[in-house]
Amino acid sequence: MEFETIHVQAEGAVGHLILSRPERLNAIGLTMMREIREAARWFDGRPELRVVVVRGSGRAFCSGADLKDSPVSAATPRKGGLSWAERREVGQAGLRMADAVEAMRAITIAQVHGHAVGGGLVLMVACDLRVAAEDAVFSIPEVDLGIPLAWGGIPRLVREIGPARTKELVMTCRRFTPAEARAAGLLNRVVPAAALEQEVAALAAELAAKPPVPLAITKEHVNAVARHMGQGSTAFADGDALLGTVFDPESLEAARRYRKRTLGGERSEG
Repeated sequence: MEFETIHVQAEGAVGHLILSRPERLNAIGLTMMREIREAARWFDGRPELRVVVVRGSGRAFCSGADLKDSPVSAATPRKGGLSWAERREVGQAGLRMADAVEAMRAITIAQVHGHAVGGGLVLMVACDLRVAAEDAVFSIPEVDLGIPLAWGGIPRLVREIGPARTKELVMTCRRFTPAEARAAGLLNRVVPAAALEQEVAALAAELAAKPPVPLAITKEHVNAVARHMGQGSTAFADGDALLGTVFDPESLEAARRYRKRTLGGERSEG
């Protein structure tokens, strides 16, 4: 399929979903959110496909939500005219993208290099397995932007690394290393940058060679148990909480300061 912000490939049992906005460090805008959902459906329509590698082109895995093309920017007061239902629709776009990746029938492997920031880290966590280069950099800067972490990020992080560590990383917005991420349970493997592609290709080939039915059942079983462990917590109102910051003066001022620090507002979250 042809897309504007991503590339998809399928070679036998292994597919690739490649974020393709290298000039923006693969920042995720509303168009990319929609295209990733469409790509997930495209992969699900290929029964021979067993593994999908999710990676970024250029210098980074993903620098997070595109501040110029995000649900918050689309619903800011200065861009009025959207109805409540339309604002809610764009507010839920990131959550629906992450859910689509997590629900894919194939086993997904995040191949992480460079920066994985905010929404980019949420996309990584939505994948089944995660392999990162040892010089990758992680951060969750949403609070500094004056917004809550959305896209289902909080439930996913609590599920993977626990409540206390989730609070600390999200509240402080500090950078952390692949070694720390692996120790916390966020990554499966950390490898030298030069070996990242080869390591992921070998893992994908190993999984693709397994019997597909027990592999698929294992994925669904683990995901079902993880959802049960988090019973009572939900991300269904993530978009509403995110859009609620649009009208908060302190949140808007925090976003302005963040943009000023990051090259006059020309960058995404990271």
